[in-house]
Parts: sequence; C-alpha cells; structure tokens
Amino acid sequence: MVIDACHEERADQRPRLPVRRAFTLGVAGLLTAAGVLTLAGTASAASTLGGAAAAKGRYFGAAVAANHLGEGQYAATLDTEFNAVTPENEMKWESVESSRNSFNFGAADQIVSHAQGKSMKIRGHTLVWHSQLPGWVGGLGATDLRSAMNNHITKVMQHYQGKIYAWDVVNEAFQDGGSGARRSSPFQDKLGDGFIEEAFRTARAADPNAKLCYNDYNTDGQNAKSNAVYAMVKDFKARGVPIDCVGFQSHFNSQSPVPGDYQQNLQRFADLGVDVQITELDIEGSGSAQADSYRRVTQACLAVSRCTGITVWGIPDKYSWRASGTPLLFDDNYGKKPAYDAVLAALGGGGDGGGGGGGGRSCTVSYAETQRWGDRFNGQVTVRAGSSAISGWTVTVTLRSAQTVSATWNGSPSWDSSGKVMTMKPNGNGNLGAGASTSFGFTVMANGDWSAPTIGSCTAS
Repeated sequence: MVIDACHEERADQRPRLPVRRAFTLGVAGLLTAAGVLTLAGTASAASTLGGAAAAKGRYFGAAVAANHLGEGQYAATLDTEFNAVTPENEMKWESVESSRNSFNFGAADQIVSHAQGKSMKIRGHTLVWHSQLPGWVGGLGATDLRSAMNNHITKVMQHYQGKIYAWDVVNEAFQDGGSGARRSSPFQDKLGDGFIEEAFRTARAADPNAKLCYNDYNTDGQNAKSNAVYAMVKDFKARGVPIDCVGFQSHFNSQSPVPGDYQQNLQRFADLGVDVQITELDIEGSGSAQADSYRRVTQACLAVSRCTGITVWGIPDKYSWRASGTPLLFDDNYGKKPAYDAVLAALGGGGDGGGGGGGGRSCTVSYAETQRWGDRFNGQVTVRAGSSAISGWTVTVTLRSAQTVSATWNGSPSWDSSGKVMTMKPNGNGNLGAGASTSFGFTVMANGDWSAPTIGSCTAS
C-alpha cells in the first residue's frame, strides 16, 4: 500500500480518539506549590531510548506538537525517553510565513526552547514542501517564487542558526510509482528540476553548520522512487552541491511492511558519503509482530555506521496521525508497549521494560478505589517487583482536569508544573524481593469527576 505522508503532517487537524482510562494509579503528596517533575532523573541512561541510543553514538527522537507540551505526562515521557525532537507542524511554511515576508515563530520557538532546556538535538522540518503551503506561494510567477523560496529558507534558518542540528531542506519532491519522476508542485512546475539544488545552496549559505537533508517516504527499499533519489544525491555529491543527509520516513503497516532490503538500502545511500536518518518512523499493528518490525528497523540503523538516529512520529498512539493503527511505542495512557521493549533491547538498553519483556529489573502496578465519600475517594496503588529484586520504583499519576489530591501515604510525591501529574517514589518501601509487593495510597478530591486517574507504567531501579 502506498502511504501518502502528506496526511500525517496534518496530525493536529484530525479528531482525536478518546483517551482509554487505565485502572492503575500512582499517588500524590499534599497539593502544594507545584514543583518540577523529576521523572527525567529516575531512570539510568541505559533504561531509556535516548540514553541507550546515545551510548551507541546516535539519537532517538520524537515528533513533538507544541500544543501538547502543557500536558504533564506528554512532557514527562518526552523528557525521560528522548534526546531529540522534530516539530510536527510548527516549522512548516504555512505555520511560520502564512503571509509573505511576515514570520511567526511562536509555536516553533516553544518546542526549540523546551528541547534546548533538555539538551536535545533538534531537527528542522521542513523548509520547501508542496503541502501545507500558504495559497499566496502558488500564485507567484517564477521570478517571485524563486525569490520567496530563497527568502523563506534564509529567514527561517537564520532565526534558528546554531540551534538546529539538521534541516529537511526539501521534502517529498518525487512521485510514487515506477517512473521516478519529480512530483508536480509550484516549485517543480515553475522553477524546474534545479529548484532542489538551489534550495540546498541557499540553505548552506544561511547556516553553514547545520546538516542539510533531503526527506521522503516510500523510499525505504530499493525501488524506482528510491533509485531516483539515489541518482540525485549521487549527482549532488559529484558536483559539490551541499547535501549532508537523506531522511527515510519509514511509515509501515501490514500492506507496506519493512522491506527485506531496508538495511542494504540505507547502506547504499551512506556509501555516497551522506548520513542517513530514519525521520518519521511509525509501524501500525500491535504485540509481537509490531515489536519485531520495530526491532528490525532499529537493528538496521545500528548496522549502518552513518545512520545517525531514529525519530518516531509521535509519542502516544492517541496523538498519532494514524491513531487507529496504534503505530507508536506508547499506548494512549503512555504505557510502554512490546515494541518499546524491542527497541530498547535492540539499542542494548535495559531496565524496567515497562512491566514485562525486559528481562531485567521490572515492576508492575495495579490500582483499586478503596473508599468513597460525598466529595472524595481513596485509591491504592500496588507495586509488585518482577522476576528480580528491586531497590526502588517510580510511578506517575495523572489527575483529571477537575481533580486534586489532598493527602498521600506510603510514598514520596513530587508534582509537575501543571499540578496534575505526580511522580511517586518509595518512602522506606522501595526494596522488594522478586515477586514481592508494596502499596501507597492517596485521597482525590473529585470536584465532580469520579474517574480513575491515569497511571503510568512502573520504573524499577
């Protein structure tokens, strides 16, 4: 099945699936002035995707939407697990220059600032693309269009100069199918084949230190489309056109699986003298089949020395452009899926394993409501060690918007800046033998919402 990546780029414009409620819970302390969420420091580097990738000399990133950064569990998972970000929509032409030469970087700046605060790499996405293009661009004649394109590249790149690790300079310029021809677009139709080279030369002048990438989809195996991109990159390298990397979007499902020559295809591009990056990875499915596909993609990148990193196109399934296909590493409640365990293991990491399959120290949580009054209820979270003894545990709890916590016991809580996400650690009850359990509790002021708070997976230490 041919995947049209253009749909993915409008992720924020599609209706979202309702959040499935998890009936496992972590607990909070007395609700005081909100503190800083401490999840990012709870796991060793080898037990997170970003940490394990860094140990292999690579990054492991996620596409990020600015309007989700205020959600505590979203930000906590991003900060804990990833060491690179790509703005999902916020750097696209219609977002930053909806009117000619009038730039608005507010949402993109929010992502960049967040990432810089966590020392994450930032991929810029994207400068020249036929989609999500404001209408005024298509209405320009050739001379004005060339000027507008070069001005857009220059202004955007200079705004972020020194902050962006790599830019998708041109995105999806080739057609699908067997022809290997260029895609019809205002740039192709009015400026001709030379627009890609011109865009890359302009980009190099705007920020000489940023990596300059060409990015596309359905180029993951050797086929007419990938052959056309390969020929372009080979020509650019031979003529000194500045290109540093090629991005492979890698959107897979059962009709369009990971190709058997995936690694070999990455390697042939790397052999041209460019880095290769897996830029928008998601794989529809579930369970062991999905996990195996993620494992193979990760192993392929590790086997190619110039594969510098992997970016998954989102964090929890509920915010994916393909949400119904559950294509990401975290479920709607930010629980780690078997695919997560497979990726972490392929990266050589270990740790909690998200409640199963990790093979090392692990823990699971379960939740029960134990008492209810007219305006509040008590909850209890049971933490159970896996097949090995543990010396500590961490559990997150996300309250519903109306709820607050008035008391906690048998744990040491901290809160994120929203006051809705609590991170609970042991209070003298962290050492558990294999299969042993402990519990902590809390009182929730319902304020009209009696739903169980959402519980994150347990992290063992």
